[in-house]
Amino acid sequence: MTRKSKFDALVDSALLETAGSALTRRAFLLSSAAAAATAGLSRSVLATEDFRDFRRVPTQYIAALGSPDARSGNDAQTWGLWRQDPGPRGVPLEEYAHLKASGGVAPASWKFDDKAWWLEEHGLIMEQPEFPLPPGRYMVTGGRAITTVLTVDAMAKNGTQRWALDDATIYDVTHLRCRSALYTPGAAAGPCSPAKAQKAAFPVRPGAPMPPVEGCNKQDYSVFIVVAVAGVKT
Repeated sequence: MTRKSKFDALVDSALLETAGSALTRRAFLLSSAAAAATAGLSRSVLATEDFRDFRRVPTQYIAALGSPDARSGNDAQTWGLWRQDPGPRGVPLEEYAHLKASGGVAPASWKFDDKAWWLEEHGLIMEQPEFPLPPGRYMVTGGRAITTVLTVDAMAKNGTQRWALDDATIYDVTHLRCRSALYTPGAAAGPCSPAKAQKAAFPVRPGAPMPPVEGCNKQDYSVFIVVAVAGVKT
């Protein structure tokens, strides 16, 4: 998934300049303003709080479910977190036979699950994200016009997790070039296998749904880029 835009590079540069990796509100405002000006972005949502409790992290990714216009919800327990970029750690579809022959262990040491497997926009089989999404605050962006804070509460007794975006929607912070879907066995007879994926359907255009795979149910996820966190165990 690592395809950094001009926006991503500017935010990274501003974060690197902060002392001790602490992200001050001034640095955040400067990085967002610089990105908007340089990339020709139309607007940037900036929270008014102090960001000194945020810490820069190597770029992470959130797999999120929900309506594109949603700003909050109670289902963050269905969201996942990739603490490392899963793209470079993925396995191309054409190498699935080798992955299967290795007992499902990828070169990057993650284990393939034939009952729940992930694909990204270039046809790479990915490792599963961490579920559920750890509680805390995440500075998220779609690399387009908006950088804002996602707050995720601890899991409630009923198993749900509250989430909320500051002055933004899911669509606002979705990185459209990163496409991601979970494939699980369907009701019809026959296996749900990466071997059945149509290689000609890749790469998937930005914002488009991931292609179906015969014998599988498919769940598309939105992808947020995480550039800093507060109160999240790393």
